[in-house]
Amino acid sequence: MKHLLFTVLMLPLFWGCTKNVSGTEFFPEITRESRPWTRWWWMGSAVDSAGITRSLEAMSRAGIGGVEITPIYGVKGQEDRYIDYLSPRWMRMLAFTESEAERLGMGVDMNSGTGWPFGSPETGVDDAASRLVFVDGRPEVGRTGQRVKRAAPGGEGFVVDHFDRGAVRRYLERFDRAFADNGVAFPHGFFNDSYEVYGADWTASLPDEFERRRGYRIQDHFAELTADGATDTSARVIADYRETVADMLRDNFTQVWIDWAHGHGATVRNQAHGSPANLLDLYAMVDIPECESFGITDFDIPGLRRDSIRRTNDSDPSVLKYASSAAHVAGKKYTSAETFTWLTEHFRTSLSQCKPELDLMFASGVNRVFFHGSAYSPHDAPWPGWKFYASVDMSPTNTIWRDAPAFFDYIARVQAFLQSGASDGDFLLYLPIYDIWHEQRGDFYLSFSIHDMRRRLPEFCGAADRIMACGYDADYISDRLLAECSVENGLLVTGGGARYRALILPSVKRLPLETLEQIDRLARQGATVIFAGRYPADVPGLFRLEERREAFAATMSRLRAEPTVALTDTAVGGSLLPAAFNPYRESFVADFGGNLIRRRHDGGHLYFAVMLKNCRIDSWVTLGTKAESALFCDPLTGKTGKARLRNRNGATEIYMQLQPGQSLLLKTFTAGNVSAEEWTYYRPTGKRTTLDTGWTMHFIDSEPAVHESFSLPAPVSWTELDNDTLKRNMGTALYATTFDFAKETGREYRLHLGDVRESAVVSVNGKNAGTLFAVPFEMNIGNLLRDGKNTLEVAVTNLPANRIADYDRRGVEWRIFHEINFVDINYRNTRFDAWDPLPSGLTGTVAIEELAVDGSD
Repeated sequence: MKHLLFTVLMLPLFWGCTKNVSGTEFFPEITRESRPWTRWWWMGSAVDSAGITRSLEAMSRAGIGGVEITPIYGVKGQEDRYIDYLSPRWMRMLAFTESEAERLGMGVDMNSGTGWPFGSPETGVDDAASRLVFVDGRPEVGRTGQRVKRAAPGGEGFVVDHFDRGAVRRYLERFDRAFADNGVAFPHGFFNDSYEVYGADWTASLPDEFERRRGYRIQDHFAELTADGATDTSARVIADYRETVADMLRDNFTQVWIDWAHGHGATVRNQAHGSPANLLDLYAMVDIPECESFGITDFDIPGLRRDSIRRTNDSDPSVLKYASSAAHVAGKKYTSAETFTWLTEHFRTSLSQCKPELDLMFASGVNRVFFHGSAYSPHDAPWPGWKFYASVDMSPTNTIWRDAPAFFDYIARVQAFLQSGASDGDFLLYLPIYDIWHEQRGDFYLSFSIHDMRRRLPEFCGAADRIMACGYDADYISDRLLAECSVENGLLVTGGGARYRALILPSVKRLPLETLEQIDRLARQGATVIFAGRYPADVPGLFRLEERREAFAATMSRLRAEPTVALTDTAVGGSLLPAAFNPYRESFVADFGGNLIRRRHDGGHLYFAVMLKNCRIDSWVTLGTKAESALFCDPLTGKTGKARLRNRNGATEIYMQLQPGQSLLLKTFTAGNVSAEEWTYYRPTGKRTTLDTGWTMHFIDSEPAVHESFSLPAPVSWTELDNDTLKRNMGTALYATTFDFAKETGREYRLHLGDVRESAVVSVNGKNAGTLFAVPFEMNIGNLLRDGKNTLEVAVTNLPANRIADYDRRGVEWRIFHEINFVDINYRNTRFDAWDPLPSGLTGTVAIEELAVDGSD
């Protein structure tokens, strides 16, 4: 351990330095890629040029950077408007979309199919997804019969055999013909949704590929393949089968699709989850690996609305990091996310619920958001318009659209920041895929859905959780990606150029001989290798087992003697990481429980930090990197300033003030003194003015219309007032009050709106103060207040939940969609007529708090 300590502490910490820096260059340029994009469902592809223009212009005005076109099933009664997928008319609509998007400075991607997964009317039985069947005891190739889910007109048909290279190429030829015959330019990029090919465990060429890749005939071991690991030989055959299927999906589908798209000048964005492959390998192959959120996280943030109808998020950081890890290790600029899938029940999603979920994704390495999503809806469609069944509904027909531009601006600032620089993780965490392939029982075919990742990999996820909780960041690495690593100055350097302090193998039991030999080479070159819990003791697979075991034992014996190799404890209370790494821990995470992601730029580091629990920070926070100066930025407002910084006992500390639910951007510089205005720190003086009298309220927008004005003793949910329409309307109400106020020289004043349902635009004395859409609902307004009479106006917009519940109570038929139509969050055909009215408007105490600038007295 003495040698390991020396190696770790000698690792270089910084890359480059900056002598003279300016705070005015905090942000990179906001581009269409740094703005949020949205999945744009074309229902029945029943689109027209006027509707496309209107929709894209609305998105552009709101701050959307681009769209991904995914055609799906259509709307009942609109069949005469349907356009068959890839038909000449459909291609004209695509071309028009591309030209309009270019005019508006937006981008266009498209799904490489309709619905999901890939399949078409041209996919014949011979090219369809296959499975292994036994007829009179003889193995044969059967067909799953699966058809494309949620298919659009012209996209119906069998799902293609993803393991058959020829079938995949024939599927893509349909696109070649459509684009060539119609003279339409290929889009910016192509997208592939999560792998949901059910029951497809075989293909005709699998026996030959198995023998070529694994060295023996699978035909001789069908008994072991179907014995569910009853013996060691059975488990090894199953593991070899699973590795072969993974290889075939990578080579025969993913690589073929990538080569095809790149050949047409398009990028590819892929959701690997759900597939039977090593997800890291598939994610690392593509231009943009994409994860997804599914459900809502139970954040302990005071004031955050917790809906009674909810679905727990399956994508915690340990799951989200598969995509971002692959991007970092492979040197990809972007990690995207399908964002807000089933975040809440329909019509009940607020921007305040979106922000913390998104912040968690940012802290997990995501830097490109694709909303899930927006449905094309024609101008003549009555409210609520055309809707997709699993959508957060980022569209102009949703009331949250009114204040969404402020949210979109927040996203653009954060993403521009996180798309700059390069990743800066601490460790590489080896994914023990061979243990999983060897040990998981139930069927010889094994896939990796986001819904069961933690169940399938409990020890691995536990190790990732512990590393992050200790204040470090780890990116996952596969055998294939590890084979591309080298060592420079004691640091592990991946094929994509990312640098790491050590490789951690979490309780790994089986390791391919080739991987162990690569680890041995890296260790002999000075890389730090940590075996957490145990040393691996065996090789996977069946071919030449004893020969490989003998070589494995010899290599393992040599490796354990290397001075940079250590064995650590993984038991509860044990130390997963050597103490030598303590100087690099981020106390914002380890001591305060925050979430952050760190990147590096030429002169220092970039931090995104967010507090997603009930912890208020007003103290010095120790960084895991060193700096001479630093800048803060509030990504909600774009305000920047020079952070208070000190270096003590060899560590850099930043003074930070952060409320639960808030986030900050931090840019540090390893040399030189940044030139910028000082960041302003505040402390309460104890004076607080409650605005609890003299309020009025009237609607500036409401459906159904409300013309009455209301006098209120204090702000209250408009659903509590004696007016039946207010229990079923959606819209925006203007709360206003006039009050006397006396300002103190040198003081700031912070407005607290309390409980806002759901977002608010604030004006003080007729001047716009900004938009509040997330906890904490507060802003500084000192520059807008004056001595004497003041007027505060708060335009609050509610959710459409009360309106849609009223529709169901009155029997309005708005569920007009084919196929799955409009299920609820639990995939049931549920009506919303039983919903109680959701609170709407200002529902808490509004107050103005006096603040002293820290150090003023």
